Amino acid sequence: MRTTLRLALLPLALAAACTSAPKQPPAPKTLALSELPDISADAILADTKKLASDEFEGRAPGSKGETLSVQYIADEFKKAGLEPGNPDGTWVQKVPLVAISGAPSPLVVEKGGTKKSFKVTDDFVAFSKHVVDEVTIDKSELVFAGYGVQAPEYKWDDFKGVDVKGKTIVVLVNDPPVPDPANPKELDAKTFGGKAMTYYGRWTYKFEKAAELGAAGVLIVHETYPAGYPWPVVQGMAAERFNLAAPDKNLGRAKVEGWMTKEAATALLKMAGQDYEKLKALAATPEFKAVPLGVTASLKVKQTMRTVDSQNVIGKLAGADPVLKNEYVIYTAHWDHFGHCAPVDGDDICNGALDNATGVATILDIARKMKTIQPAPKRTILFLSVTAEEQGLLGSEYYGNYPLYPLEKTLGVINIDGINQWGRTSDLVVVGLGASDLEDYAIAAAKEQNRTLKPDAEPEKGFYYRSDHFNFAKKGVPAFDPDAGVDYVGKPADYGQKKRDEYTNVDYHKPSDQIKPDWDLSGATEDAKLFLAMGYRLSQADKYPEWKPGNEFRSIREAALRKKN
Repeated sequence: MRTTLRLALLPLALAAACTSAPKQPPAPKTLALSELPDISADAILADTKKLASDEFEGRAPGSKGETLSVQYIADEFKKAGLEPGNPDGTWVQKVPLVAISGAPSPLVVEKGGTKKSFKVTDDFVAFSKHVVDEVTIDKSELVFAGYGVQAPEYKWDDFKGVDVKGKTIVVLVNDPPVPDPANPKELDAKTFGGKAMTYYGRWTYKFEKAAELGAAGVLIVHETYPAGYPWPVVQGMAAERFNLAAPDKNLGRAKVEGWMTKEAATALLKMAGQDYEKLKALAATPEFKAVPLGVTASLKVKQTMRTVDSQNVIGKLAGADPVLKNEYVIYTAHWDHFGHCAPVDGDDICNGALDNATGVATILDIARKMKTIQPAPKRTILFLSVTAEEQGLLGSEYYGNYPLYPLEKTLGVINIDGINQWGRTSDLVVVGLGASDLEDYAIAAAKEQNRTLKPDAEPEKGFYYRSDHFNFAKKGVPAFDPDAGVDYVGKPADYGQKKRDEYTNVDYHKPSDQIKPDWDLSGATEDAKLFLAMGYRLSQADKYPEWKPGNEFRSIREAALRKKN
C-alpha cells in the first residue's frame, strides 16, 4: 500500500472545484450502471479471509505465502472463466528479484587537510542497487544540484553547464517551491503543479536522473515536511532491500543512493563555505546553477545478496471484437505483504488483510462479473496481481519494462490498493484527480450512483507516485488510482477521519491488519461496481483516453501512440 496512508477530509470549496462534471463526459457504452452485475461483498470477504489467513504467512515474496497466493489467485481466475494471461499459456509472469543487505562505512568528507565523518543512520542512510559484493566511492567530487530536476516543459535545468559524471550530487527533496508571482505566499500552480507534487519531486526520480547523468552517487537532503514522512522512515530503508535483478546487475544506476539529514547537509555545506538556507532559496529559482562544492566524499558499502524468484499473476478475458481484442484494459492489485514481521502481543504475521488482500479480492470478483456481461467486452480485459509492491512497486515495474501486451495498445489501468471497509460514502476519492480522461468515466458512473469524486487532501505528498498504477503512467498509459471516500452516509462528519487515523496508528503494516468484526463492505461494493463500469466502458469506447493537457505523462503517451500508428 502507499507509503503513507492518505488523509482526505477536504475544504468544501476544494471539493466543489474538483467535482464539477466534464464538458462532455463519455456516454455509457451499451449498458447503464444499473444493468451491470453487482459486486458481491460475501465473495470479497471470503477471498480476503483466505489470502489474509495465517496459512498464507503474510504473503512475502519468495516465501511459502507467495506459492499459496499465486496458486489461489490463478485458481480463482480459472474458476471465473478467464484464460491464462501470459501468452506462453501460463498464469504467471516470472519476476526475478535480488535482495540486498548493505553495511555502509561512515561517510567521510574532505577539503584540503580537513576531514569530517558522518554517522550511518544517524546522519545519513546509503545503499546500492548494484548486484556486487562491494561498492566504493573514493574522494568523489561533491556538487550541490538544487532539486536535481531537468524539466524542459518548465524551462528548468538544475544541471545546466555542469558535468556530474563520476561525481556525487547533493539534492533537495520534493519539487522546487516556486512562489506565485501574484501571491508570493502561495506556490505557482503553473510550475511543478503548485502545491501538488509532480514526479520531479519524488526521490525515485532524483535517483533515476543521477543515473542518467552518470553520477557516482546521489544524496537527498531529508526534511520532514516536504518529504511527507519523518527521518525514522528513511532509517528503515537501511534494512534488506529487494530490487529487480536486471541483466546488467543494475550497474547503470549510481553506485550509491541515499539520504542525509538537514543537519548533516548544513554541516557539509558549511565545510564547503556555503550556507544551506541561502542555497535552498536560490535553488527555487530557474536561474539556479549547480554548485561544485570543492570537497570530496568517500564511502564504502559491503553487501550480501540473495535471489528470489517471484511472480506476477495474470488472467485474460479475451475481447469479443475481432480487431479490438488486440487492445487492452488492465486491472491491477498487488498480492504481496510483509510476511513475518516484528511481533505484537506474540503475533508475528503481517497478514495484510486491507493491504492488499482486499484489493486482490476485489479484482477477482470484478473478473467474475465481467465474464457474465452481455454484450461482452470488445477489447481484452487483463487482471494483473503483482508482486513486491511493498518493496518498491517492483512487480508492476517489471511488467512495465517487459509488458506481456503492448503498452501503446493499452487504453488504461485501474489500480486497487485497499478498499473501503467502513460503509457507504457519498463520494469517491481519486488520487491525482485531474490527470486523465479515465476520470470522466468515473464521474459518469459516480453520477449514476448519485455520488461525486474528490481529490486527495494532501497532493503535496505525491501519493499518485506510490502505488502500482504509477509504473504504467511512467510509460504513458493513463492510470486511475482510487481511494475510499470520506463522507460516510449516516455517520458524523469526522467518522472517516477517525477510522483512517485508527487504521494508520494501530494496523498499518502491523500484524493487526486483519478482518475486523465492524467491517461493512457496502461502500466497497459500490466502489467496485463503479470500477467494473469503467473497465467495461473503456473496452467499448470509440477512442483512447488521454492525459489532460499539462500532465507530465502526456508527451510520453503521444509519442507511443504515434509509434503505434
